[in-house]
Amino acid sequence: MQIPRAHTTSPERAAIIAATGFGVVATFQLLLALGAPWGRAALGGANEGTLPPELRVVSSVSMVIFITAAFVVLGRAGHWGERFAGAFRVGTWALVGILALGAVMNAASSSPWERFGWAPFTLLLAMATAVVARGHIEPNAERRSAD
Repeated sequence: MQIPRAHTTSPERAAIIAATGFGVVATFQLLLALGAPWGRAALGGANEGTLPPELRVVSSVSMVIFITAAFVVLGRAGHWGERFAGAFRVGTWALVGILALGAVMNAASSSPWERFGWAPFTLLLAMATAVVARGHIEPNAERRSAD
């Protein structure tokens, strides 16, 4: 008797990894916006402790952007059907470029948190997103039921 296994492709796995990574960053941004004292680990590391009100707004906007990024990579992986496949493809490639640039910017930061924490994290997120962007993924989970 064969045990049924869920068939997941590398791009689908990478999409889950990337979406989870975007969720981690979105949560971090939410906590910053709510007043967590992690200013040294964000936005260039120039703020000791809690971010000033205007940067807390920036963190709130960043949180929404990272949630949208998770939605885009999951869309590219076929989780939302075929309707916006072209937009998800373009959006995923845009994320790859933005994340690569973000990794470079974090590596150049004066903040050790950004250089040694966020730079490698962002680079790994860019790599996972690139796997999703390059992958051929058929939309809809129903395609697996025929396997």
